[in-house]
Amino acid sequence: MVAEESSCKLILGSSSMARQRILAEMGYEFTIMTADIDEKSIRKEKPEELVMALAEAKADAIMSRLQNTGILEKDAQTTLLITADTVVVYKGVIREKPCYEEEAREFIKGYSGGHAAVVGSVLVTNLRTGASKGGWESAEVYFHDIPDEVIDSLIDEGIPFNVAGGLMLEHPLTLPFVEAVIGATDTVMGLSKSLTEKLIQESLFQQPGIQNMS
Repeated sequence: MVAEESSCKLILGSSSMARQRILAEMGYEFTIMTADIDEKSIRKEKPEELVMALAEAKADAIMSRLQNTGILEKDAQTTLLITADTVVVYKGVIREKPCYEEEAREFIKGYSGGHAAVVGSVLVTNLRTGASKGGWESAEVYFHDIPDEVIDSLIDEGIPFNVAGGLMLEHPLTLPFVEAVIGATDTVMGLSKSLTEKLIQESLFQQPGIQNMS
């Protein structure tokens, strides 16, 4: 994977620290751009369709900015844009980032002693050819009982408002109460390493398509 770094540039279209850390762990160097989109305006009934639609909307917004600045025309290297989105599904209901304190508290209390599914998409767009490769993965997270004081601390820190479903798996306050993860932990954290690597390679060498991995 690292061998491709010299032949192409990567842009991560996300402000997520977890996604940035995961991509760096994969051995890639990259620049960061963020998409200014209204995520709430994009609605789909199925979580898989929603995360793919949001990743595509983020890619479109960033590509539009790049085209307006003329950066792509000046760059001779192949550039790949990586966008992603994640939602939590709890009792059949899609959960994105909570908007206010009581919603965040309701989300986390629901997970306590229970479980939730996480669905995450990755979209890799070759900015030279316009071809994109996308896919999604899912995982299940099972929780021990989460004490009220832990929930209060998470909300005081503002953690729930920055992550899908309101719960950051890798946070030191949260991690002790994770009983099990069925699937890839990096999918839960926002960027599947295996899916991202697969799509990077396919974006360089193959035709557009969607990969479903669950």
